[in-house]
Amino acid sequence: MKTNIGLKDESRQKITDTLAKLLADEFVLFTKTRKAHYNVEGIDFHSMHLFFQSQYEAIEEYIDEVAERIRHLGHYAPSTLKEYLALTHLTETRDNESNDSASWIKDLCKDHEAIIIFLRENIDAIDALHDQGTADFLTGLMEKHEEAAWMLRSHIK
Repeated sequence: MKTNIGLKDESRQKITDTLAKLLADEFVLFTKTRKAHYNVEGIDFHSMHLFFQSQYEAIEEYIDEVAERIRHLGHYAPSTLKEYLALTHLTETRDNESNDSASWIKDLCKDHEAIIIFLRENIDAIDALHDQGTADFLTGLMEKHEEAAWMLRSHIK
């Protein structure tokens, strides 16, 4: 059945294109945070292992929320690694391949900040397409990433 929620088809397509890129970014960040959880080393291993676990668990929820938002708008969410790698703004590679917590934190913080910037750049554009629901959703998600970035930065001050 055709989606009829008060948005033009062209607007829904533009919005879901943005959400698909965001979904890819979230998945890459989830994967990198999971890698940090698996591979962090050092005197602070245990606390950082648990910290990274709390971060990737939160990101896993964001992934589900973004994918479901795409479905709310009547489109299908990308869901393969190939699609994510083609859509993401992030990179799987790291600036520093060291496994100490500070290296992981700096790299992950940079990715959260890139997502924050992407969200900030797109919220008004989506609002202008008269999708206040998605604009509100993205604002809330931006706040979650701001908190995550703050938590990461606070570890290395």
